[in-house]
Amino acid sequence: MNVLVINAGSSSLKFQVIATDLERIRNDNDELLCRGQVEHIGGEAIITVQSHNGSRQKLTAPIRDVSAGLDYVLRWLASDRSGIDEIRSLGDIHAVGHRVVHGGELFKESALITDEVSKGIEDCIDLAPLHIPNNLRGIRAVREIFGQATPQVAVFDTAFHTSIPEYAYLYALPYHLYRRHRIRRYGFHGTSHRYVAFRYCVLHGITREQTHIITLHLGNGCSAAAIRGGHPVDTSMGMTPLEGLVMGTRSGDLDPAIVNLISNKEGLSTHEVEALLNTQSGLLGISGLTNDMKVLQDELREHDDRRVRLAMDVFCYRARKYIGAYLAAMGGADAVVFTGGIGENSSEIRARVCAGFEWAGLTVDATKNQDALGREGRISTDASRLHAWVIPTNEELLIARDTVRCVLGEPHPS
Repeated sequence: MNVLVINAGSSSLKFQVIATDLERIRNDNDELLCRGQVEHIGGEAIITVQSHNGSRQKLTAPIRDVSAGLDYVLRWLASDRSGIDEIRSLGDIHAVGHRVVHGGELFKESALITDEVSKGIEDCIDLAPLHIPNNLRGIRAVREIFGQATPQVAVFDTAFHTSIPEYAYLYALPYHLYRRHRIRRYGFHGTSHRYVAFRYCVLHGITREQTHIITLHLGNGCSAAAIRGGHPVDTSMGMTPLEGLVMGTRSGDLDPAIVNLISNKEGLSTHEVEALLNTQSGLLGISGLTNDMKVLQDELREHDDRRVRLAMDVFCYRARKYIGAYLAAMGGADAVVFTGGIGENSSEIRARVCAGFEWAGLTVDATKNQDALGREGRISTDASRLHAWVIPTNEELLIARDTVRCVLGEPHPS
């Protein structure tokens, strides 16, 4: 089954085509046929595509909306230019899987998209007003191009975290606010945390119930998850992705009274303050330079900039604090697992985050840590009781696999 995986944004469209089926899933030999993205939708868009044979193309075209972007991608896939023999027409795409940011309390697992499911996704717009409308545009675009016959599946970022207990997801607000408005912790990056937990099981030959790990998804967006018995018992992001760890441009945890203080002192509306916390804070806000961790590391080495050092110190300290809190909440863990762009590719940040955990039995092996750049590997010493691992995430693969299971009516892994 050739599955088109879509992540639709306000002005971008990321996609992959993955060949998979139940047998391939069991044997872990799914095949990535191509990947790419369409950026700057609404004007002269930049289309980047890479096929499984390694060929890479960068194109430009005027693209007015997500539907036009998807149409352009599909025409490229079916053309001789793509070099993908498996795709020669729309009929060679057998199903479409969508990353949907929020499923609220309604969706606890991936779902075949019906009119009822679409309505349920619409009902979550208030929980993610910047993301859900874009996700729905992607779903409608597929329906316009493929028609009703091609099945679509929604895979929710929040679904993996629905096992978190009530005492961990509730805020200490008047309870009626939760009952009326569903104000609670939902968590995000769930597909990434779920994939990493799955790979940890495979690598260690253990069952889901034997999986007790802390996962750190560190990228421009960052989150931590405490996974006990294969299920999350806590996570750092909250009702929105703003809470928790320091991120590229997001502040993470802060005193809520700060919002009103900034509003009064700077003459900003609450919406403007929220935008500041989401887009001008984090690594960018502290360093005053960039939200790109690699650039910050280069800058620190070359110029020893104080604010750059401070940004990195705050970033790593916050991650360490969450690991310590989750070790306490879980009653211990077997491993800390790094993933995401920073987690997979920065040995320096991994070492700094793990520093000081000798009391918990974790010591990083410098050579193993340096060798595990962008690939799976254990980075702790053999003698460590609490181990550290790097496991690159693959959310798209999980979306493709969930799509196959939903289309074929197979149960999700328990």
